[in-house]
Amino acid sequence: MNKITNRKVICDVLMERAETDRDITVLCSDSRGSASMTPFFAKYPGQTVEVGIAEQDLVSISAGMAKAGLKPYAFSPASFLSTRSYEQIKIDCAYSNQNVKLVGISGGISYGALGMSHHSAQDIAAVSAIPNMRVYLPSDRFQTRKLFEALLDDDKPAYIRIGRNAVEDVYSEDSCPFVMDRASVLSEGKDALIVACGEMVRPALDAVELLKQSGIDAALLDMYCVKPLDTETLLKYAGPVRAVVTVEEHSPFGGLGSMVSQVIGAECPKRVRNMALPDAPVITGTSAEVFRYYGLIGEGIAKKVREML
Repeated sequence: MNKITNRKVICDVLMERAETDRDITVLCSDSRGSASMTPFFAKYPGQTVEVGIAEQDLVSISAGMAKAGLKPYAFSPASFLSTRSYEQIKIDCAYSNQNVKLVGISGGISYGALGMSHHSAQDIAAVSAIPNMRVYLPSDRFQTRKLFEALLDDDKPAYIRIGRNAVEDVYSEDSCPFVMDRASVLSEGKDALIVACGEMVRPALDAVELLKQSGIDAALLDMYCVKPLDTETLLKYAGPVRAVVTVEEHSPFGGLGSMVSQVIGAECPKRVRNMALPDAPVITGTSAEVFRYYGLIGEGIAKKVREML
């Protein structure tokens, strides 16, 4: 069982690149521990800024640094980063098209028992609605590394949401196909298509295996690039199948499911079902307990596909 969190991988990648790129700067909102960025702060104190609990300042300072030619990576809990600093993301980063990478840590329902105030079930919809903003949800530690290595080589703003806990591997060190802004195909199938992002990719992969046991061939897309959505790959795999299921750790409104439904409805109409968190405060519990309760696990996803077929 993997014990390496995605946030630690991000720290590792940034520290490796900061050896030769002194423009890389890490900013935190009293969250360096939660972001696993304490080692970066210790090794590169001249390339760090601690703004305290002030998310609006975090984003605006990052945008100013980007304007001055630096490469800021701003870390803050996703629940606060995507709401408290929404105007700053919209104007200072996106409208000004600054090279700011906003990392929403402890995304989705990672904070568990802390409840709705600390959950981020709206961030995909909110940030995706802003022109010039890209939105990424890597599924495991290997894809997280590939994504951040790619982000270090571009100069456009982006929002990246990661969870708090280590997640089971989807890929391996030797096998992690990655193309920037293109979905990763994890399974081919003629009966149904599952489209998942973030921490929901692993249970979706489990569902594919369960369905295979009952003679159902399901294709699976890891849509880590929620915006820009890889519509070409989506339509290629949605075209031949009878049903499409989307899976996300998000509100049922405005997220991956809504985007996929919009594309399929316009280009190859067929039934789409969105599996997501409810439009209500979620139950109290760990991520695993919450996912199980709402059926966001392999068995639940497989059951939904069977029902549709």
